[in-house]
Amino acid sequence: MTQAAPARQISRTTLYFFGALGGILFGYDLGVISGVLPFIGKLWALTSWDKGVITASLSVGAIFGALTSSRTNEAFGRRRTIMTAAVIVIIGTIAACYSPTFTLLVISRLVIGLGIGLSSSTVPTYLSELAPAKLRGAMGSLNQIFIVSGILIAFLVSYWLGPISAWRWMFAGAILPATVLFIGLYFLPESPRWLVKAGREDEARQVLISAHGGMTDIDEEMATIREVVATDTAKPRFRDLFAGWVRPMLFVALLLAMGQQFSGVNAINAYFPTMLIGLGFATQAALLSGVLLGATKFLFTAWVVFVVDRWGRKPLLLIGNVIMVITLSAAGLIVLNVHDTGTRGILMLVMMVLYLVGYELGWGAVVWVMMSEVFPLKVRATGMSISSVVLWASTGIVSATFPLISDPKSLGIGNSMFVFAGINVVLFFLTKWLVPETKGRTLEQIELDLRERKGVRVKS
Repeated sequence: MTQAAPARQISRTTLYFFGALGGILFGYDLGVISGVLPFIGKLWALTSWDKGVITASLSVGAIFGALTSSRTNEAFGRRRTIMTAAVIVIIGTIAACYSPTFTLLVISRLVIGLGIGLSSSTVPTYLSELAPAKLRGAMGSLNQIFIVSGILIAFLVSYWLGPISAWRWMFAGAILPATVLFIGLYFLPESPRWLVKAGREDEARQVLISAHGGMTDIDEEMATIREVVATDTAKPRFRDLFAGWVRPMLFVALLLAMGQQFSGVNAINAYFPTMLIGLGFATQAALLSGVLLGATKFLFTAWVVFVVDRWGRKPLLLIGNVIMVITLSAAGLIVLNVHDTGTRGILMLVMMVLYLVGYELGWGAVVWVMMSEVFPLKVRATGMSISSVVLWASTGIVSATFPLISDPKSLGIGNSMFVFAGINVVLFFLTKWLVPETKGRTLEQIELDLRERKGVRVKS
């Protein structure tokens, strides 16, 4: 076995801060388009279809990034994959800032999406493999905190730059977190699980000591990691995800991935200012409302960090669904029955704030945590890659179709809210029946329990 030099001691705060910073890129590039659309829509006379294409282009690029992430994670590690993602986002963002036409901006967003896809499917895995079991939910939720922080920053930047119509500078804001992420990851260690698989156990032990704040249970955790690594020595393959004992967790991960997006969140993230403008709000007032939504997302995601390992993942998902069903239904009724422009806009803002409270309590903060927990080590990178592809494909579908279905000539905004409410009713029952609870167990315990239930032997 190759003996590597021990990893330098790094505080847990540093590990988790830079490990989760990739979420800011995810959030910023998701959120910034909501501030850009009102300006380029007028500049280039964009149709509803055009707006959907330019918004969904990020998701299309992210699909390819997520597909690539499995191989890069296994071959080069989690850390180098995230660093590569940061470089790709910087390149795509510079191109977006200088794009002179709609077509070139779409291509630039595709490139940015490639980096976001790599990052979004890798950061949750990196965090889950660093964190001790009792804190894994909270640490995994850090990723979502950084995502909503990125969205909030994007909304703030859009509001500040709105009066001068500086939409190119809105895009440019992504360069700073991408640069900080690259520099930070340069000094961070690799995931201990990946190091053990690579035969670098001394390094893995040092990383666990740094990440867990001392020697407590390090020997036990190293033993369980070795046990899981020993169960599968063959190279991971895509078809391994469909093994009888893995398939139930693949289904759960895909349900979570699709549910997070078809719950309607990115219709709100990307189009809420545009929706308010369509309902009669001034552009700056609509952008300011977006800031309020971003602040709500941040506050309730931060609160989830303190309860996810006590309340559990599943109860939070179910509570979130209930709140989303109620608020989306109320929003639909408001749009269809309240005709005073000012009153309707304010009531819609209140309902969307409450909707995001429900979303961030459950599907926002919990989904990325659980997707990184449920897969066995051998196929974790592949499973996260496929789950991220499905999540980004769902994001793209919602982003591309919402301008069309919410158009007054189609369903309109009110009936679109009812559609999303119905989807959340279905998600409530699927979650109740199918999604397991994973709090309080190490990743290895989750895997070994799954193997035992399905009668899969563990090599000694």
